[in-house]
Amino acid sequence: MNMARDADILRELYQVGDDGISGAKLASRLAVSRTAIWARIEALRRVGFDIEASPQSGYRLNAAPDLLLSEDLVARRGKIRIIGDPIQVFQETRSTNALAERLGRDGVKEGAVVVAEFQTQGRGRLGRTWLGSNGKGVLLSTLLRPPLRPPEVTRLTVMGATAVVRAIRRCTPVEPSIKWPNDIMIGSKKVAGILTEMNAEPDRVRYVVLGIGLNVNQSACDWPEELQSVATSLKIETGQSVHRAALTAALVEELDRDYCRSVGQEFGLVLDEWQSLCSTIGKEVCVQFGERRIEGRAEAIDTDGALLVRGDGGHLQRVTGGDVSLRLND
Repeated sequence: MNMARDADILRELYQVGDDGISGAKLASRLAVSRTAIWARIEALRRVGFDIEASPQSGYRLNAAPDLLLSEDLVARRGKIRIIGDPIQVFQETRSTNALAERLGRDGVKEGAVVVAEFQTQGRGRLGRTWLGSNGKGVLLSTLLRPPLRPPEVTRLTVMGATAVVRAIRRCTPVEPSIKWPNDIMIGSKKVAGILTEMNAEPDRVRYVVLGIGLNVNQSACDWPEELQSVATSLKIETGQSVHRAALTAALVEELDRDYCRSVGQEFGLVLDEWQSLCSTIGKEVCVQFGERRIEGRAEAIDTDGALLVRGDGGHLQRVTGGDVSLRLND
């Protein structure tokens, strides 16, 4: 498909809504012939876009397929500053984070987004695997080159979490919470996870890959039995399917907004929002990383995104990673 041309056509169709737009006006706005417009409309129809044509109202988009397509995501995406230019969609890949890492090594500018319908070796934190069902979730990674010191990169996990929550709220009635450091929860079940991977020198960040896996239209039977008690999806929680392209475009917009705030002068605002959404703060927790174990009350996160845990002896400890669980005596 002609991505740039098709994205322009879809953007116009989304903007005019039910009013429709004539082929002549589309051709004039995009500086192409009416024949070229007709050919691209036919191409869009072949991949599932329901585009009506009438002599009175011209072209009107009635429905879009539940597919993730680069041209559709670009058309739906609002004005962005960094994240979302370009957006590439792959039907299958080993890992979207691995794709974005390759872009980082190749010197591609920051803001590039890669999306996959299915990944064979999706990565989670601490070497775990992220399971995603083909064509039912959102698997997205973005390449970033933040002007931050390596210890400050935890900010990006923070901003990724607030962006995911806002995108979900924009597209569904669901009210998620954040479990430190990288889980998006609905009640006691996980609906999304964030994996931040950094390539850096001791005092300089070369690039960061921010990966997000979001469960959208899965049913419980899409997961192994051992995950069904801890995982959920937006469809399970709402009782209806969620349009993944609309959700993905919203997520790109929210990531762009919070990234610009986080590397600028407004990370404090992102942090305040994160703490208001975090279900970990104020709880008695156990943090396990390797052989080390910290227990105490999670009081806050600091300006770099580290969790501050006050132990039973009153000592405040700064935690930058690990698995968090609630203490049984909480």
